[in-house]
Amino acid sequence: MYMKQLTVFLENREGRLESVTELLANNNINVACLALADTSEYGVLRLIVSRPDEAKVLLKDAGYSSRLTEVLAVRLEQTPGTVSRLTKVLAAAGINIEYMYTLSSSKEFGSMILKVSDIEKAAAAVSEAGMKLVDPEAAYSL
Repeated sequence: MYMKQLTVFLENREGRLESVTELLANNNINVACLALADTSEYGVLRLIVSRPDEAKVLLKDAGYSSRLTEVLAVRLEQTPGTVSRLTKVLAAAGINIEYMYTLSSSKEFGSMILKVSDIEKAAAAVSEAGMKLVDPEAAYSL
């Protein structure tokens, strides 16, 4: 029930993000969500896309450095304290959250992408706490 996240390393200069998103669009690959972090010289682009394996090949062929990483997507109710509950569950299980970002959101529910130190243990802890994991195929088609 893990999701494939595409990570792309970009030079921090004008037009690089546009060229990646255009390449994906031209190949009919949907971007369900993304997170971009930067330093002075490069950026780290993390994406959930409709066809991650194909996207990685396209990016490699275009000269981009990228990799696929397994992440969890957890569905959360849109109520105060839900994110805190998630982080407490993972901390109690001895799991480090390396990073997280929003996958989707509606008035009732949101979904968070999480890169964690132990994905299997995290999935079990989240499920045991009554939280639901997002089906990867559903997320890829957002």
